Amino acid sequence: MAKTVEDLAERWLTRRPDSLSELDQKVLQSAIDRHAVTQNVNDHLDKSESKGQRLADVIARVGGSWSFIITFLVFLLIWTVGNVYLLAGDAFDPYPFIFLNLILSMLAALQAPVIMMSQNRQAERDRVDASHDYAVNLKSEIEIMALHEKFDELRRQEIIAMREEFARIAAQLDRIEKQGGKTSA
Repeated sequence: MAKTVEDLAERWLTRRPDSLSELDQKVLQSAIDRHAVTQNVNDHLDKSESKGQRLADVIARVGGSWSFIITFLVFLLIWTVGNVYLLAGDAFDPYPFIFLNLILSMLAALQAPVIMMSQNRQAERDRVDASHDYAVNLKSEIEIMALHEKFDELRRQEIIAMREEFARIAAQLDRIEKQGGKTSA
């Protein structure tokens, strides 16, 4: 079996070693060293998160949920019904609900960037996951190719052994035939 990253790159990936990415080289080296490349990338990402990033994730999770949407629709319904019918003459925010519009605008102005921050972090997580998946898949392919080589070598050795056994049996049959020919003559 090849013992260097360069040999493996040319043999299994059919690429020149200088065209390999750092990740490809790391995976090939792990195949040589017989080390796993799997790891829980979420543990590392979770540990490197700041409190603000975790808060952004929570806000995005809550703001994108059905419970938030339903709760907010109930709030809007109470606000409008309360100001139009219940408070009628003493409404603190009469129709066209300018104060409600201000509150909704401020909420959207704050919530949108927080959700975008959370989406950017999720995109980064997805990139890390995709990179890790690529490494695991590449390592699996390399290991499968190595197993194929080993099976091919075992099969080749079995065929050679069978040929030798056939040759031995054929020689033994020839001897028996010659001995049988001498006794009948």
